[in-house]
Amino acid sequence: MHPGLAIIILIAGSAHARANWPQWRGPGGLGISEDKVAPTTWRPTNNILWKTPIPGRGLSSPIAWDGRIFLTSAIEGDVIADAKAVPHKFNGEDFVHPESVGADRSHRLLVICLEVKSGKVLWERTAYEGRVFDARHRAGSFASLTPVTDGKHVFAFFGGEGLYGYDFEGRQVWKQSIGGLATLGLGPGASPVLHGDVVIVQCDQDNGEGSFIAAFDKESGKERWRKDRNVAVSWATPIIVRHGNRAELITSGNQAVISYNPATGEEWWRINGLEGNAVPSPVSGHGLAILTTGYPQKKTLAIQLGGSGDLGKTNSVAWSYTKGSGYVPSPILYGDYFYLMTDSGLLTCLDAKTGEVQYEGARLPEAARFVASPVAVDGHLWLTSEKGDTFVIKAGKTHEVARKNSVGEPVSASPAIADGKVYVRGLTNLFGIGG
Repeated sequence: MHPGLAIIILIAGSAHARANWPQWRGPGGLGISEDKVAPTTWRPTNNILWKTPIPGRGLSSPIAWDGRIFLTSAIEGDVIADAKAVPHKFNGEDFVHPESVGADRSHRLLVICLEVKSGKVLWERTAYEGRVFDARHRAGSFASLTPVTDGKHVFAFFGGEGLYGYDFEGRQVWKQSIGGLATLGLGPGASPVLHGDVVIVQCDQDNGEGSFIAAFDKESGKERWRKDRNVAVSWATPIIVRHGNRAELITSGNQAVISYNPATGEEWWRINGLEGNAVPSPVSGHGLAILTTGYPQKKTLAIQLGGSGDLGKTNSVAWSYTKGSGYVPSPILYGDYFYLMTDSGLLTCLDAKTGEVQYEGARLPEAARFVASPVAVDGHLWLTSEKGDTFVIKAGKTHEVARKNSVGEPVSASPAIADGKVYVRGLTNLFGIGG
C-alpha cells in the first residue's frame, strides 16, 4: 500500500469515529467530543434544525451513527389489578421507597430510530409490553438506559424487562431475558457497553444478593460469561479503558470498585468501594480510573490502572477528594483537568493527575438543577439543566461562563454530539441543533 493512501485511510477512519456518538456519554463513555464544528449557540428560534415529538417518557440519551439516531422510551398503560413491585428489604427491614411508582401498571417499552438530517422517525419498535418486575422513581423512567451501537446493530437494555438487539432497519435479531432486577423500587440506571463481540450489562440489586455482571454475544444474544458481584444496587454505567496491552472494564459500587477483563469476566483487581450510592459513571485518563459518589457522603477516588488482586494494601489510590461530587451527574475529565458538578451546578476543578484543587464550588450566573451529565467539546464544558438551559463553561483552571443556550423545554437526558450537530432530548421532543 502506498504510504500516502495509508495516511488517508487512517485520517478517514479517525474522522468517522469522531462523527458518531455510539453510547452513553459518547466514545468510550467519557463525555468528550473531538468535533470542532458543533454549534456553539442555540435558542428555540435559532439554530434548531428540527424537533420531533417522542412518545412516552424516557431519560435515555440519544446515540447517533451514520445518519441515524436511536433512543428508547416507555409508555405507561392501564392498571393491572394484581401487579406490584417485588418486595425489598433495607438494613433488615421491609422497605418501600416513598417515591416508587409504576409497578401496578402495564408498560410498553420502545426502541426508536430517527433520521439525522430531518428528524423523521424511520421506525419504532415495541421491545416489551406488560407488567414490570420492580417500580421506578417518580422522576425516572423505565427507559432510562441509553442504547449502544456498533454501526451494524443497536442494543437496548431495559433492566429486568430484557436486553434486545435490532439491525438498523428495525428488525429484531435477538432478545435475551436476564431475569428480574430488584432496584429498591427506583429502576435501573447502568447502560450497556460494547467490547469486541460482546454486549456487557452491570446488574446490581438491592443489598447485593443476586448482583452480577454479564456479557452476551452481540450476533446471537447468547450469554458468554457471567460473574456474581456482592455489591448493592448501583446505577453507574461501567466504562472500558485500555491500559498497556489490556482492556479494563471499570465498575463502580458501594462496597467495591472492581476492574474486570471484559473478554472473560475475570477480575483484574478490586478495592474497597465508595461507601455511597454509585450513581455517577466513572471516567478515565492519565492512567487513572476516577470514581465518585455524592450521597450519603461526597467521595472521589482516583485509582491507578494496571493493578492486580486486592489493592487495599497498596498505594494504588493516586488521590482522593471529599467535596464537590453530585448525586446524579457524572464527572468529566477533559485534558489535564477533572471536573465535579453538584446537582445544583456548583463546579469544582482538580488537576486530574494529582487531585490538586484549581477551584471549588464555582457558581453559575443563575440557580439551576441538573440530572444530565456534562459533555466537553472544543475547549468548553456544556452543562445542561433540568430547565433545558445549557451553560457553556470555558475549560481550564479558571472558571468562566461563556454563554447560555436553551431548547425551551425541560431536559433530563445528557446531550449527544455527532458529525457537527447536537442532539438534545427534552421532556417531549428530540431537538436537532446545527449552525
